Amino acid sequence: MAKVNAGYRIIVLVLLIGILFLGGLLWFDHLGLVDVRERLNPVFRLLGMETPEQVPDDGSVLLLDEARLEKLWEELDRRETALLEQEEQLDIREEEIVQKLEALEEREKALEDREKSFNEIVKQYENKSANLRQAAEYFAGMPPEAAVERLVAMDDQDVIDILRMTEQMAREAGNVSVVSYWLSLMPADRAAVLNRKMLKKPEVQGG
Repeated sequence: MAKVNAGYRIIVLVLLIGILFLGGLLWFDHLGLVDVRERLNPVFRLLGMETPEQVPDDGSVLLLDEARLEKLWEELDRRETALLEQEEQLDIREEEIVQKLEALEEREKALEDREKSFNEIVKQYENKSANLRQAAEYFAGMPPEAAVERLVAMDDQDVIDILRMTEQMAREAGNVSVVSYWLSLMPADRAAVLNRKMLKKPEVQGG
């Protein structure tokens, strides 16, 4: 009975050693240290087992990973380049917009200055027109000889402005202008000069 038990134990140990040996070979084959897949194919077929597929060695896996990483970096570089180009285009557009805004501001300021200058000119003209009207009324209310005496002492342009305003006021009132009579009372040479200047520079409409 003891011999039977001993023999049974020996068989079990042998089978266990064989299994461990076979498992070790398969593990070394998986690690790529040895190639026992082809040699053990008959044993696997005899036992009705499929041949384990050979796992690619670590070198192939690393090459595949490096290729994937390289493509990934290329794609990242391409996207970064596209983003930089878009950013550059946006900077150019922003600069153009800023330049246009500055040009518009300058144009608006120029228009404001022109409007201000025009208003000042209109105001000056209105003040001058009011002063001329007041002066013309003053001279028209005087005796002709006294009026002519004062007009002769004035500058030619001031006399012309008063004469024109006097004629305008006479037209507005529907009366006969005294300008011709004043000129007839002036020295001939001065009257000629005034007539020539008035003809050379006609009266501005509304002036």
